[in-house]
Amino acid sequence: MKTLLPLIQKEFRSFWSSPLGWVLFAYTILMEGVCLSTAMKGLADTAIAENLVFVTFHSPNFWFFFLFLFPLITMRSFAEEEKSGTLECLLTTQIETWHLVFSKFIARILFYALLWTPGVFVFLSFGNITELPIPFIKEVLFTTHLYLFTLGAFFIALGCFASSLTSNQIIAGIVTIGLLILQYFLGFVTVIWGDQFAASDIFKLFSAQQHLTNACRGILDYAPLLLFSLLTLFTLLLTNHTVNYRRWKR
Repeated sequence: MKTLLPLIQKEFRSFWSSPLGWVLFAYTILMEGVCLSTAMKGLADTAIAENLVFVTFHSPNFWFFFLFLFPLITMRSFAEEEKSGTLECLLTTQIETWHLVFSKFIARILFYALLWTPGVFVFLSFGNITELPIPFIKEVLFTTHLYLFTLGAFFIALGCFASSLTSNQIIAGIVTIGLLILQYFLGFVTVIWGDQFAASDIFKLFSAQQHLTNACRGILDYAPLLLFSLLTLFTLLLTNHTVNYRRWKR
């Protein structure tokens, strides 16, 4: 822990010592506001038998900004340090490889979680701000953000893995968004080809959209939470092996 905590603090501070962290924070607040305002306008124009949280996270803007958030968070994690030469210095010290990988992952998870706090505050303050009945229950807000956190952890792990493969952060970002788009469209396989084939249940299990839909309705399904948690651990192991290979190759 004496080694891990300083590394996590260093990585977390790096977001706020550069314009990127502040730009991402402002970008997330802006897009959350756009999604929320779009949802409120939709509820005002048409009677919908869904709560405000559901409509907000199913607006056309949400998945666009959500998927493109992760390459920006993770593309510099290893690629930038490899390019600048600081990764080589770290790998020649007594720091364990898993310390380096885990610290970068945890720092980005903390930053990612912080990005959602303004939106949660707005939802919780909805009744006080508008003086209207709250069009959702707090349990729905909890299940939605629990799922977003678990899914986000997996996407961040994918981004860190992509960044560990190259010294070019642009390439790392492109690989990350490619993997995320591939994962996103896995959820449409059963929509396009139906669910009457043998592997349909597997594709449904990987459907991020369907699981978010259930979470926004207050349904807490432990299967996708466990699946994406295991995938996160597996991806971090791959990242650790990739960085370790670089270490011993030197």
